[in-house]
Amino acid sequence: MSALERLAATIEARKGADPESSWTARLLDSGPEKAAEKFGEEAVEAVIEAVRGDRARLTAEAADVLYHLLVMLAARDISLDDVLDELGRREGTSGLDEKARRG
Repeated sequence: MSALERLAATIEARKGADPESSWTARLLDSGPEKAAEKFGEEAVEAVIEAVRGDRARLTAEAADVLYHLLVMLAARDISLDDVLDELGRREGTSGLDEKARRG
């Protein structure tokens, strides 16, 4: 099991946990809109670090983005496996073709 899979499992396990005992439970308890807001904040911070070019800070922000993405997905009952299945479906397809299909 990868670190990302373990993180997704931990987030899933925090659903319904006491929001006072877990940051993840607090985010999930705040609803999908708050989870999406936090994801957006972290994504912007990652973009800033990408522009600045600080490898260590970008790495840390990327980890935050992945965590908050998984929380946002969990808030909408979308699993990491759902996303991985979608990526698998797209594998071997030109990005240009995929974009045109969603068009």
